[in-house]
Amino acid sequence: MEQSMEDQSDDYPGGPVVGIVYNAKHGAEKGAAPDAEAEYDSPATVAAIQEALKAGGYRTVLLEGDGTLAGNLQKTHIDIAFNISEGLRSRGREAEIPALLNLLGIPFTGSDETALCIALDKALTKRLVATYGIRTPAYAVVESERDIDALRLRFPVIVKPNAEGSSKGIPDACVASDEKGLRALLRRGLSLYGEPMLAEEYISGREFTVGILGNGAGVRVFPPMEIVFRRDTAEHCRVYSYGVKQNYRDYVGYECPAKLPPESEKAMKDMALGAFRALGCRDFARVDFRMAEDGAVYFIEINPLPGLAPGYSDYPMLAAFCGVPYEKLVLSVLDSALSRLGMEAVRQ
Repeated sequence: MEQSMEDQSDDYPGGPVVGIVYNAKHGAEKGAAPDAEAEYDSPATVAAIQEALKAGGYRTVLLEGDGTLAGNLQKTHIDIAFNISEGLRSRGREAEIPALLNLLGIPFTGSDETALCIALDKALTKRLVATYGIRTPAYAVVESERDIDALRLRFPVIVKPNAEGSSKGIPDACVASDEKGLRALLRRGLSLYGEPMLAEEYISGREFTVGILGNGAGVRVFPPMEIVFRRDTAEHCRVYSYGVKQNYRDYVGYECPAKLPPESEKAMKDMALGAFRALGCRDFARVDFRMAEDGAVYFIEINPLPGLAPGYSDYPMLAAFCGVPYEKLVLSVLDSALSRLGMEAVRQ
């Protein structure tokens, strides 16, 4: 995707210039996993964010979060970065852009490098939120086949990469019902992704996600959205896998607000906000949960950099269900950051 020059139109009233920092899909390298670019954004998503900001009266600049970014930031004037970049390498990749922006003294939307770095590591996040009394399934990190023998988890067990998002590394068949199946899933994951895998006791039940917008006393926690499975994915399991997300119309529906007892909804929202604050997240995030058949709610993970693909990503979907259309949501994320930073927003 080509970078655009700064908007030059007279229609913009001189408010902050917003640099949209992103990683675009360019096509996975030969031999890479089929979902290698799952977390990167399509040109359509970047364009939708740009149009929303322009509709709010902001001038925008597109900046790809690759090896050219540092030089481009030094020669391009922006007042604030709208960061949706997932980074390029390693479990700390989501910290790459925020750390660079902080180094250059450029303010940005969303969580800082520390929160993003911790949140991408699922096991580290679980360890941290557990100290706040937030319930999460039993789990273990497997770094090599040697670790498999030491596992002491109750079946069924779900397997996923420990530091990926967007259901990357979660195929339809990702739940093992016995040791043989678990070994096969872990070996496949270790070989294909070349990174530690998370083995976690699978919670059979309902799946939910909760959106958060804003900061401090003004933070808004949206009601839980339920991912309602129309049919099983594999081996009689219901998992929001990469394949399901690619073909979501065939597998799932969405219900927001979810039909929940008041005490269950409150518990889920409290846990979501608790995780958000425990990690020091800012401006926006999405938190995933499973509810067991006995009604117990389990924290699965938090995404402080949720996808913003219109009509596809869960975060804008749940916001729309709650009366916040796409353009307003994008502008609200920016406004949350501007307010936090003591900067003036465009007022039309």
